[in-house]
This record gives sequence, C-alpha cells and structure tokens, in this order.
Amino acid sequence: MEQIYRIHIGGRLADHWAERLGNFYLERQEDGTTVLTGEIVDQSALHGVIACIRDFGLPLLSVSRVVGAGADSRSTDRAVESFPTNRDRR
Repeated sequence: MEQIYRIHIGGRLADHWAERLGNFYLERQEDGTTVLTGEIVDQSALHGVIACIRDFGLPLLSVSRVVGAGADSRSTDRAVESFPTNRDRR
C-alpha cells in the first residue's frame, strides 16, 4: 500500500527535480527550503529517494509520513508522523 510522505530538504529546487526524485509535488518555502510531497510504494522506494537526495548533495532536513492521506497529498490538514534525521539527534 502506497504511503504519502513529505520530505523537507535544504535549498530551493527547480521543478524538474520533483520528477527526477519520483514525481513529487514541490513546495518552495519562504525560509529557502523545499518540501517534496508524494506517494512512495514501500520502504525500499523511500530509501531510494533518500539515497538520491544524498547523491545530489542536498541536505535532508526531515522525512514525515502523512497519516490518513487520501488522493490529495497536498492537503495540510492531515496528521503527520515525523521521523528524525541525524540533525535532530544532535
């Protein structure tokens, strides 16, 4: 079962990055960061997306699974389950 994830990264990404990373919806934030939101089929695919972010040299700020998401992955009124990155553990 596919899950909706929000991946917050440092820097502003151009639109073509959303497709290269797996057809995500891209939101540029006022603080200069970018949030990618989209469906990921399983944990292996999630690790693949995270590996791509690493390989492109992009700073990973957080990864969150959207709980109870339906067809509209861009809705902001859904519960979010967050997973800390190494930055959060310092």
